[in-house]
Amino acid sequence: MSVPIVELRSAVKEYVNGSLRVAALRGIDLRIDPGEYAVVMGASGSGKSTLLNLLGCLDHLSSGDYLLGGENISQFSDNQLSEIRSRRIGFIFQSYNLIPQLNVLENIEVPLFYQGIPEAHARTKAIALAERMGLADRLKHKPMELSGGQQQRVAIARSLVCDPLLMLADEPTGNLDTKTGNEILELIDELHAEGKTIVMVTHDDDIAGRAQRVVCFRDGQIISNDWNGAPKP
Repeated sequence: MSVPIVELRSAVKEYVNGSLRVAALRGIDLRIDPGEYAVVMGASGSGKSTLLNLLGCLDHLSSGDYLLGGENISQFSDNQLSEIRSRRIGFIFQSYNLIPQLNVLENIEVPLFYQGIPEAHARTKAIALAERMGLADRLKHKPMELSGGQQQRVAIARSLVCDPLLMLADEPTGNLDTKTGNEILELIDELHAEGKTIVMVTHDDDIAGRAQRVVCFRDGQIISNDWNGAPKP
């Protein structure tokens, strides 16, 4: 059996507000295997955003274990988690999170810059990804000169530039019209078909239907974790 990309064991996340402790995750167990496409659903406050932050090494567990690619990173320092984020995790956000002062190529190159990758190599890789995303004629454009769909394509290219172990998407079509959103979802389908491991948060049942597995949260717990009629990886 292959080593899971994600493995949470009795994962607990609590937030403290004065004397009040709020449990956002209540001892969950979750496994995501290589090449899997899983969707996370649940009402506001159910724990799905907390889960995504933890998987993306943006936050620490209060207790329990998080293994990423077989490595237990639960006790890593903030600096260690930052290194993991930059090298092993690709993010796709609803609001794109592009740097407005940078053009398309520069935005895609940002993760490589922080890794100290030589400029020529970074530029070659960024150009190839931009062309793959259909942005060959937009390389020097700033984010505000792009449509929402084009901005999300830049964000996807940026998420791929370090060849991440895990891709995390948070409502990636939430700011897009239906046609453009479907184009973005087709790109994500292609990445999954190529073997990328993807975890996506969504509230849309139609989007969830594209994934292999749907993980539903309520009150910080997983209430269902069902295969979606698609073959397991």
